[in-house]
Formats: sequence, structure tokens, C-alpha cells
Amino acid sequence: MKRISKLFGILFIVMTVIFTGSMMVNADDQVIDEFAGEPIVVYGANLSDSQKDEVRNILNVNPENEHEITVSGQDNANYIGGNPNANMFSSAKISHEKAGHGLVVDIVTPENITQVTSDMYLNALITAGVENATVEVGSPIQVSGHSALAGIYKAYDAIGEDLDSERMKVANEELEITTELSDREGLSDEKIASIMAEIKKVIAEEKPATREDVERIIDEKLNDMGVSLSDEDKQLLLDLFDRLKDLDIDFDQLRDQLTDIASSITDKLDDLNIDVDDGFIEKVLGFINKIIDGIIGLFGSKD
Repeated sequence: MKRISKLFGILFIVMTVIFTGSMMVNADDQVIDEFAGEPIVVYGANLSDSQKDEVRNILNVNPENEHEITVSGQDNANYIGGNPNANMFSSAKISHEKAGHGLVVDIVTPENITQVTSDMYLNALITAGVENATVEVGSPIQVSGHSALAGIYKAYDAIGEDLDSERMKVANEELEITTELSDREGLSDEKIASIMAEIKKVIAEEKPATREDVERIIDEKLNDMGVSLSDEDKQLLLDLFDRLKDLDIDFDQLRDQLTDIASSITDKLDDLNIDVDDGFIEKVLGFINKIIDGIIGLFGSKD
């Protein structure tokens, strides 16, 4: 009997430890960062109730700890000048982060976001003025992914963080042009995203840049990366970047964020074995090496 009692005693202690540990893990999962506030989840207005529940699972949403809103076609028109009758299915979860965290975009359902890549979102959101956030995008069905941008802007509006309306519209135009050009022969999603980031970075370095400067920068970067575009496509880029250079943007901050994007995209090109010419890879790698040298110099200057 004593052995049995002792055995039950040991089992009770073990079960208590397991149960307590489980409660601690669950408690950690529910911890809210008081500095950042509640994450915001934006659902496409055309989702059915069952699809909305699916999105909750996709984005790991806890309604008790997260603020939920809906983005409609009219929001699409209000925020980015889009079609007010657009079907809105793609959804997003925005978690605000501390200063210095940077902007991170994760497409949780890449099989269902068919046109917009995480790098395209990054480029557009930086243009719009979004920073220090983790953005997760998902959809229960196959969609282009464009409506998520309006949803993200509405999320910022919902917490009183106003983004510049002109910057949001230019960012949407950038996203549309980027997805359009990614269909051109010889261009991958990663390569066009890298080109867009590179052009913006040089414009930031040469502030203030004239329209002629922008045209020269575009021609130089396309040539450096071995990309040939039609006159019509180059005109799209020229008009876009000519508008961007005149926006009220902290170009120094923009440049820092764009270097991170260029580095990330180059890693992806290498990992995916994208078929691009060696000159393109060498130029981007050289660009990244300069960034690393600059970072080392910055740390060295703070001793």
C-alpha cells in the first residue's frame, strides 16, 4: 500500500508539473505587448462567415486579444482610389512593433495570393509610410492579393495613425505596375521587386531629383540589371517615380529600409536559383556588401 501511495504521489506531482507548465505556455501565448497594443485583423468584406472563420485559423486570430475590422470595396476606393465594387477577399493581420524592428510581411497562404509577393507588399507599404510592423496576409481562396493593401491602410486609420493619402495612392499604383511588369518575358517577381527598390534607393540618394534624373536612373538600373522594357513600360516607371520623388517622404529613412529589401530579395534569388544573368547577381551582391561595410562602420563609430 505504501508503494502504491508513493506511486500515486509521484504521479500527482508529475501531473501537477505538466498541468502547470501547460498553463504557463498558454499564458505566454496570450501575453499582450502593452507597448504595441492589440494586433488588428482586417477581413475582406466579401468573405462568408465560414471563410471568415477559416481566415481566423489561417492568421491565428484570437478575437479576445485582437481588434477585428472589415474592409469593403468603398474602402478600396477611399484609401487607394480603387474600384468601389471590387470583391474583397484577401485579409491581413497587423502587429505593431517597437521602433527599430522594421517592416516584415509574411504571406501565410502563398498558394492563394496569386499576383502580389511579400516583396511587392514591402515596397508599396514603405512608399505609403508604414514602418515597424509585422504584416501577415492570407486568403481562403485564390485571389490577386491587391485588396489587402486597402485593408492595411484602414487598420492604421482605425487606430488613429493617419497615412498620407497621396502616398497611399502612389503605393497602390506601384503595386499594380509591379505585378503588371512581373508578367513580362524575362522578369520574375523577385527581379522586378529588386529593380523597383534599387530605383527608389538611387532617387533617395540623389534628392532632389528632376524628371530627367529619374529617367536617367531608370535607364541605368535597367541596363545594369540586364532588363529590356518597351517604351510604354518605361513610361509607366517614369511617371510613377516622378510622382514618388515629389511626395513628402523622409528619403533618408526610405533608403535605409530599401537596403534591407534589396538584401532579402537577393537571398531569395539565390535560394530559388532564379535564372538571371551573372551580372545582375554580382551587382546586387556588391550593393549588399557595401551595405554590410556601412553597418560595420556605424557600429564601430559608437564605441
